[in-house]
Amino acid sequence: MLSPIFNNAAQPTEERFALQGVHTLRVNLAGDQDVVARAGSMVAFEGMVEFDGEYQSHHQRHSQMMTGEVLPLMRCFGQGVVYLANLAQHVHVLDVDHEGLTVDSGYVLAMDAHLHWDVVSVESQHGIPGVGAYNTLITGQGRVAITTSGSPLVLRVTPQQLCSVDADAVVAWSSSLRVQMQAQTSSKSIWRRRGTTGEGWELNFMGDGHVVVQPSELLPPQQTSFGQRLQFQQGQGPGLGQGGAWGPR
Repeated sequence: MLSPIFNNAAQPTEERFALQGVHTLRVNLAGDQDVVARAGSMVAFEGMVEFDGEYQSHHQRHSQMMTGEVLPLMRCFGQGVVYLANLAQHVHVLDVDHEGLTVDSGYVLAMDAHLHWDVVSVESQHGIPGVGAYNTLITGQGRVAITTSGSPLVLRVTPQQLCSVDADAVVAWSSSLRVQMQAQTSSKSIWRRRGTTGEGWELNFMGDGHVVVQPSELLPPQQTSFGQRLQFQQGQGPGLGQGGAWGPR
């Protein structure tokens, strides 16, 4: 059988986390090197791979229940290869050091099982509900795979070069960065978008690190079930926060 579809054949690699195209993550599993992944994100596997619900501490469960920053995870373990994807989103692999990565939980695809994650408060200085009051902080040393809607823009922040981004388009940032929410500058109420421009809140990033911005202000559908129409959600970008440094693979 001949077809151009075979140009997309799986590519063997010794890398633990490797991209298979732009939409699929290939993870090599061996021994005790487990990976935790977004629940339901497995699209294929090879070898003796098993899946189980990931244990969450009482603190993690309580934080998710109280904040709505939910990160549903499963543990993948065994000997073999597992392929992960989420709604044909673009996948990116990051090396995280001990300082950490701040990311919206809706964009986390997978991470090394030994990394620690927790929900952190990044509330707006104006106390506006729903404007990204909480995010997920991932710490430790290992690899994390995140997703974006389309090819992202990665901005470098230095003490000499600050940047501002749309709160609905930001995906992740070095948690060492200082973040401030930009208030409306017009005479309109700060509770409304800026005049008729369609622009709402911006985040100002200061310090030394990176910011990942996607070319979309929509989150992917979340927690859908069979028979339901997929509903895209308006992004809720993060507000005030602190947090580490990471870099691209």
